[in-house]
Amino acid sequence: MGLELRQQLKLSQQLVMTPQLQQAIKLLQLSRLELLETVQQELMENPFLDEPETEADVSESTEKITESQAEEELVRNADWENYLGEFSSTSKQSNSRDSEIPEEGLSFEARLASKPTLEGHVNWQMRLSNFTDNEIAIGEIVLGNIDVNGYLQASAEEIISMVQATEAEVESVIKRIQRLDPVGIAARTPQECLLIQMDVLGYDDPILVSLVRDHLEDLEKNRYKPLARKFKISMDELKGYLDLLQTLDPLPGTNFSSSEPHYVSPDVHVYKYDDEFVVILNEDGLPRIQMNEFYMESMKGSAGKEKEYFQEKMRSAAWLMKSLYQRQRTLYKVVESIVRFQRGFFENGVTKLNPLILKEVAEDIEMHESTVSRITTSKYVSTPHGIFELKFFFNSALDINDGSQVGSESVKALIKKMIAEEDTKKPLSDELIGEILKKNLDVNIARRTVAKYRSALNIPSSSKRKQYF
Repeated sequence: MGLELRQQLKLSQQLVMTPQLQQAIKLLQLSRLELLETVQQELMENPFLDEPETEADVSESTEKITESQAEEELVRNADWENYLGEFSSTSKQSNSRDSEIPEEGLSFEARLASKPTLEGHVNWQMRLSNFTDNEIAIGEIVLGNIDVNGYLQASAEEIISMVQATEAEVESVIKRIQRLDPVGIAARTPQECLLIQMDVLGYDDPILVSLVRDHLEDLEKNRYKPLARKFKISMDELKGYLDLLQTLDPLPGTNFSSSEPHYVSPDVHVYKYDDEFVVILNEDGLPRIQMNEFYMESMKGSAGKEKEYFQEKMRSAAWLMKSLYQRQRTLYKVVESIVRFQRGFFENGVTKLNPLILKEVAEDIEMHESTVSRITTSKYVSTPHGIFELKFFFNSALDINDGSQVGSESVKALIKKMIAEEDTKKPLSDELIGEILKKNLDVNIARRTVAKYRSALNIPSSSKRKQYF
C-alpha cells in the first residue's frame, strides 16, 4: 500500500476554557482570605487596576462590565464598592457604621509575642542546669525526636547513631530531661510518663503505682469492679485513686503545641429584621478596585506594541472586575436560596434543618450544580445561631412515618442533645436512642445509623461514657 498526502475537512464541537473563564471559575471557589490575596496580587501586577484612597475617588455610577464592553468610559465607571452594594437586602445607609480608630503609638510587632516551643523551653532549662556540652548535644537530639504530645519517638540505639555517646549516657540524659518542666517529657509510654510524675510528686502508694503500671487499659475501659476486687478496696477508695490520677498530665507536650486556632471571617451575614431574614455580603476589608485614570489617558497616545500591552492589561482588568461582580452575585443568590429552603433552621436552630441537595438550589437560581458546589466551598455565613460553612446546609434525608423527611444534621443535633442530657450512670445505648427517635419523632433510623452519626460527632460508645462515681 502506497503512502500519500490527503486533505480532509472535519466538523466537530469542543469546549475550550479560555484563561479568562478559568480565572472566573477560580474566583468562585476561593475563600474570602484567598480572594483578598488574589485581588491584592492583581493590583500589584496590573497597572490599569487602582485602589482609591478616599471615598471621593470612587465613581458614583456603576456599569456591569462584559467582554464586549471594554470601552474606555464604561471601564472607568466600574467600581468595586457598588458591586458589593447591589447585593444587600438593605440599603447602604442602614449598614453604615463608624470606622474603627486603630491603636496609635505601637507597632504591630510590639503587640505580638511568639509562643515558646517545647524544644526551646526544655533547651533553655538544660543550659541553665549543670548539663555538660556533650549532654546538651545528646539532649538536643532527644528533643528533636519528641512528638507534639511530648513522647520520645526514637530509641536509645537510634540516638547513639546520631551522636557520639554510650547507651548509659543517653539514658542518663533522657532521665534528667524527663524531670524538667513539663515533668514526664521524653517518656516512651503513657505509663512511664505518669510514673515519672508520681515519682516527682512523691506518690508512692503501691496500689496507685500498680494501677498505672499494670491496669491503665482497665481504667480506660471503666473496668472498676474487677480492680476493686483485686486490690480488696471499696469503690470509694478506688475513686480516691482515680481523682489523684486525674491531677496528672498524660500529654505533657500539648501545652506547647504549635497548632493555632483558625479564625473564620464570614463571607455573608444573615440576620432577622421584623419577619424577614436579611442577607448582606461581608465587604469589610475587600479592596475597592477601579481603573487607573493615568494609564487610561496614556493609552490614547500609545501605538504599536505599547498599545497592544495597554489593551491586554485593560481587558484583563475589565474581566477581573466582571468576574468579581459575578462571584458576589452568585454568592448572594445561593445564600438567598439557602435561606428560603432552610428557613426553619434560621428560625429555630439546627434541629429544624431540612434535607437539601445542590441540585435543588441550582434549579432554584437557574445555575449549574458545579457552580453551586464551587461557590459554597470554603465560604461561611454568620447566622442568628452561629457561624456555619455553606456546605453545612446540604445534608441527606431520613424518612418519617408520615411520608415526609428530616435532615441528617437535625438528627445528629438531637442525638447530641439526648446524650448531653442522659444519666451518666445509665448512658443511652445506640439501640435505645434509635427507639426514642422512632417513638418521639417517627424517624425511621437503624441502630448502625445512630452509631455512624455518634461516631461523626466524636462521641464514645455508651460503655465508655458510663461513669460509676
